[in-house]
Amino acid sequence: MPALATRPSLATDLRIAVNRLSRTLRNQKADTTVTDAQFSALARLHRDGAMTLADLSRQDGVTPPSMTKTVAVLMDRGLVSKHLHGDDRRKVLIGATEAGAAFVEETRRRRDDWLTPRLTALTPAERATLTEATEIMRRLAQQ
Repeated sequence: MPALATRPSLATDLRIAVNRLSRTLRNQKADTTVTDAQFSALARLHRDGAMTLADLSRQDGVTPPSMTKTVAVLMDRGLVSKHLHGDDRRKVLIGATEAGAAFVEETRRRRDDWLTPRLTALTPAERATLTEATEIMRRLAQQ
């Protein structure tokens, strides 16, 4: 076993492994021309329902001008639509269309289809370890 000083840190190892897995999973999209930012916004609208551009920007952690560009592309592709807010006619809500919802669901299916056989090939002990690690990673992401 290498000396502690020469061994990569857990932070480095975890960061590299998570980034590699994340990159591979992100590529499992129904259409690879949709960017990660576009998919993130679309998936949020699909999961959380229609919202204003300001709310979508805030929740996705991007500036309103950046989200405006993202939404414009998604609208051009027919994945989101705009409609007036029911309570405040000055506000516009953005929501996923049926095509947008189908895109999100197909992308999630493809990602699960890529990951499931790899998880199945692991030993029961390795899957148990990943189950525990998944909860730990959720907690890390919330800090």
